[in-house]
Amino acid sequence: MNVEIAFTPEFKRNLRSLAKKYPRIRTDLQPILDQLQAGDFMGEQIPGTGYTLYKVRVKNSDSAKGKRSGYRVIYYLKTPREIILVTMYSKTEQQDVSASQIQRILSEFTKTL
Repeated sequence: MNVEIAFTPEFKRNLRSLAKKYPRIRTDLQPILDQLQAGDFMGEQIPGTGYTLYKVRVKNSDSAKGKRSGYRVIYYLKTPREIILVTMYSKTEQQDVSASQIQRILSEFTKTL
């Protein structure tokens, strides 16, 4: 099964910003993208948003602290064949993303489609 992956402008901005500080972020992120594209949905489901959202922990190779203090990738499982990468952040720089922030990002993104 080949899953189509879309990226919100917020996700792209966050990735560019984090890449300045963590040069290996794209290498760290690639296995997650490969798994999602293969239809292997992972992570913890995020309740209370009105969307089928998941949060995945990603190891930061530029830090020796492991997955716990790595990156968080939030994605929306729109259909079994379509995923939208909503946002990502470094756990060392940001604790969490609120449900209202996620809803705002997704509503802005769907308006541009």
